[in-house]
Amino acid sequence: MGIEPLEVLLRDHPFFRDLDASDIQFIAGCGRNVVFEPGAYLFREGEEADQLFILRHGRVALEIMVPGRGPVVIDTPEEGEVIGFSWLFAPYRWRFDGRALEHVRAVALDGVCLRGKCEDDPKLGYELMKRFASILVRRLQSARLRVIDMYRP
Repeated sequence: MGIEPLEVLLRDHPFFRDLDASDIQFIAGCGRNVVFEPGAYLFREGEEADQLFILRHGRVALEIMVPGRGPVVIDTPEEGEVIGFSWLFAPYRWRFDGRALEHVRAVALDGVCLRGKCEDDPKLGYELMKRFASILVRRLQSARLRVIDMYRP
């Protein structure tokens, strides 16, 4: 089995479903393959947020540090999902930790490159923003339910 080009990896990922081949090729120019071993951090809260991760294999714990409790998992995205949206919003700092729970393979898209491509092609930028917003709403709902469970009497 050979190495698949990024265009193929992105085209086959659910997040990019139905995007034009030219758009996927345009986006792939910002990407590279990355691998994380279990326990490794993809990103740390407060550090510069400069990547979007397209998960191909594995699960990641999104965590926040709670004083007196330590890290609390707020979500566990897995294969087929997308994580790391802090590169979209100034001041471009991670708002969570992202830690590999198992062997993770992903495509990392450079945030500065991706923002630039979205500025250059507003139609593509709008399409991606709708997809990002859908994920963010789903994650907020998930976090809401976790908080309710945490504070249930």
